[in-house]
Amino acid sequence: MDLTYSEADQAFRAEVRDWLAEHLTGDFAALKGLGGAGRDHEAHEERLAWNRHLAAHGWTCLGWPTEHGGRGLSLLHQVIFHEEYARADAPARVNHLGEELLGPTLIAFGTEEQKRRFLPPIVAVEELWCQGYSEPGAGSDLANVQTKARLEGDQWVIDGQKVWTSNAHTSDWIFVVARTEPGSQRHHGLSFLLVPVDQPGVEVRPIEQLTGGSEFNEVFFTGATTAADLVVGEVGRGWGVAMGLLGFERGVSTLGQVVGFAREYDGVVRLARSNGSIDDPVIADRLARAKVELEVMRVNALRGLSAVTGGEDSSAGGGAGSIFKLVWARWHQELGEIAMAVAGADGLTARPNPSGTDAPGSYDLTEWQRLFLFARADSIYGGSDEVQRNILAERVLGLPREPKGAGR
Repeated sequence: MDLTYSEADQAFRAEVRDWLAEHLTGDFAALKGLGGAGRDHEAHEERLAWNRHLAAHGWTCLGWPTEHGGRGLSLLHQVIFHEEYARADAPARVNHLGEELLGPTLIAFGTEEQKRRFLPPIVAVEELWCQGYSEPGAGSDLANVQTKARLEGDQWVIDGQKVWTSNAHTSDWIFVVARTEPGSQRHHGLSFLLVPVDQPGVEVRPIEQLTGGSEFNEVFFTGATTAADLVVGEVGRGWGVAMGLLGFERGVSTLGQVVGFAREYDGVVRLARSNGSIDDPVIADRLARAKVELEVMRVNALRGLSAVTGGEDSSAGGGAGSIFKLVWARWHQELGEIAMAVAGADGLTARPNPSGTDAPGSYDLTEWQRLFLFARADSIYGGSDEVQRNILAERVLGLPREPKGAGR
């Protein structure tokens, strides 16, 4: 990938920057910096309104083909948008799973009827989606899914449990990987179903986190139903659809994430200058190393993405998506550790919440305490480090598969 920017690229960057400067004002200006990992509970309704404002001006689904409501932008222009969005400190969007994951998956694998039904509400941010993959007994091992679905007449009946379901409590629909062939094992006999959340057979229970938020949820299916035609791809062949979706998860929006990391890094440097800890040679060395690693990570991510076609699984491009996930997760955890070293003793105490209760979340964390605590999960969510290493070992390097039961 050519990493130089043409005049047209620079003009597009200026267009994005100017639009954000013009529109991220008034009531929307108060949303700057809100939302994101560990903070998705912040100003949800207000951020939803902002997302719909973006949609009304054509700033959603940028990489989708124009015939499906997108703008058909190039990879580089999508990267530019996400970079400028992060630099503007614009609020975290509430439609990531629909726009970046399910929508492209439907475009690649869905029927024409499914595309007509579900894509326009995603573009307009009228329906929000969550992801039903992980389970209590399977974790990131998607092939060990035990949630079951059986076809009864013109509908699927679903029983089982999902966990760590991001923003299920604010979502309208959930895409679910379920076992539809009794007696099947591993990646055989799975189907990819689209299920409405607001129904008697679906119960959502938020999970309280150390950071005080509860964006993750348990989701219980007890006789939940969905229409027979809301299966994406062939019945029993959902593994390929699920893996294609994960290919989109490692997509271009992750470059905006790197810009967000750069903003966090700059904040840690400012803190180190303000309290004098930057004069500590060990801290100065850690900050310098983190800066170099961040720039290398960005360039390698751009290079890796240019070799991957959306919808390919995590082994595509020499495992570029898995490599990037491993690298950014560990880097971000290290940044949290550096932030705590910079904060010193102040990082060890939390301010009481004005409510005066002793309940979980009844304390106020600083930005850096929240970064440190939530980053512990970076190497787990979105595919654990162990899963990413297995993908690289088995499907990229061709090494022998891990023996059954190993590490259990």
